[in-house]
Amino acid sequence: MSIDIFSTHVLNRTVEQLNRPASFLLDTFFGQVQMEDAEEIHFDVDKSKPRLAPFVSPLVAGKVVANEGYETQSFKPAYVKDKRRFDPNAPLKRSIGETIGGNMTPMQRREAALNKALRNQLDNLTRREELMAAEVLRTGKVTVAGEDYPSVTVDFKRDAALSVTLTTGNKWGEAGVDILDDLEDWSALVQEKSGAAARTVILDPKAWRLLKKNEAVAKVLDIRRLRDSGDLAQGPIVFGQANEKARYAGSIGDLDFWVYQDVYVDAAGQVQKLLPDNTVILGSTIQLEGVRCYGAIQDEKANYRAQRFFSKSWLEEDPAVRWLLMQSAPLVVPYRPNASFCATVA
Repeated sequence: MSIDIFSTHVLNRTVEQLNRPASFLLDTFFGQVQMEDAEEIHFDVDKSKPRLAPFVSPLVAGKVVANEGYETQSFKPAYVKDKRRFDPNAPLKRSIGETIGGNMTPMQRREAALNKALRNQLDNLTRREELMAAEVLRTGKVTVAGEDYPSVTVDFKRDAALSVTLTTGNKWGEAGVDILDDLEDWSALVQEKSGAAARTVILDPKAWRLLKKNEAVAKVLDIRRLRDSGDLAQGPIVFGQANEKARYAGSIGDLDFWVYQDVYVDAAGQVQKLLPDNTVILGSTIQLEGVRCYGAIQDEKANYRAQRFFSKSWLEEDPAVRWLLMQSAPLVVPYRPNASFCATVA
């Protein structure tokens, strides 16, 4: 019995088996997943503070301490719909990389073209989520905007002191600036505001150049690492899938340094950097409690259930055109937003 590769079940199984593109920030800080079978996504923001247990006489009643707990917020995420026209003549044309004259059957070309289209849709969705993760880590907010969707900013209420831009006289690379003191101060600030230990430092390439040129940093930066074989090696190690855009650059004490950058094309067709120049992010990979939230897929064929993505296909008879559609309702959420910090250092 032949299998319809354009059936909803086969399409979604195919997408699940595709290798995910590089998503360093998502994988590092937003490893948990939450599904919401509703239009709105609900998330909790931790508002607790490090208070002390009260001293009282053993002969008097205990003192009631207010439970600050958390604040529950809700947000109706923008709906992602990536729609593609699948060329019905593709099976009759030589595929990219195929031998001149062709060595594939029309059915093999059709399957290869389908895999390529699905992979591209998945890449675009992951890149959208990675951009949201970068914005949350930099600003404590994420702005959702698109065609026929009003611009909305989701504010996770990170403390304003955790986003800084260094001024002249304090910028990295200028005379007399102590980068090690900055890193220690920022790490201590995260701990003060959230109780979390920020041990992961993400730098864009320009911030990394300023860091490694600093004499005090160069003396203490440990670039040694263990290979899988157990041998000791030196230099950066590449991390991630596909484009492998992140490099482990070394450590200072309990701080691990990663160099990361990626690009995307915005709605105006302009190439933009995922992290602005001279960006430094400090965060706790665990205590940030980063979550990828997904709302319900508003499609009868998906049974209106929440899932990361839902793919389907249909055929128009005249003219003969097949369409591919991937749908998602994503939002990345830091349950403890104060467990991250961002600085523009130059």
